[in-house]
Amino acid sequence: MLSSQIRGAALRRPQHLLTVALILALGACAAESPAGYPVAPPPRAELVPAPPQSRVPLIWRPGHYDWDGARYVWVPGEWVDRAGHGTLWQDGYWRREDGQYVWVAPHWM
Repeated sequence: MLSSQIRGAALRRPQHLLTVALILALGACAAESPAGYPVAPPPRAELVPAPPQSRVPLIWRPGHYDWDGARYVWVPGEWVDRAGHGTLWQDGYWRREDGQYVWVAPHWM
């Protein structure tokens, strides 16, 4: 009986993943973007490799899309020197400033 419950839970797991994916996709559709600019794509899934040997503390900077003036370009994640970085990462976003939209690049907070 227990094995049938485990199999049933395993079969429902893809449905849960699909539900979460749909919610995220719909949220991206509802995002506001500047007139004429596309909404940034959702971040790609990344496998975070083990950090390289280093004499300084490292922190993982996640991959992100950055605006190059014409389109979004994927910047892969990487291990970076932790010095001078906070622990919170802010994805890039558009901010309205003086009547126009300005791209705020992804950055540490």
